[in-house]
Amino acid sequence: MDDSEDRPAKNVGAELGGDLSTWSLGDIDERVAELEAEITRLKEERSRKASSLDAAEAFFKTAQ
Repeated sequence: MDDSEDRPAKNVGAELGGDLSTWSLGDIDERVAELEAEITRLKEERSRKASSLDAAEAFFKTAQ
């Protein structure tokens, strides 16, 4: 099984830094909403990981 099968297909037209000259206002608005949702998802995951790391560090500090 190829690992790429587990990942969503990449929208080639939406590459960061790509040409936006052919995009409509609606396309741009949709992409902005998608990116904002992804930023929120990334921040939430970062917060979860930071909390886990903090908890692990606190545990090992008290375990010594």
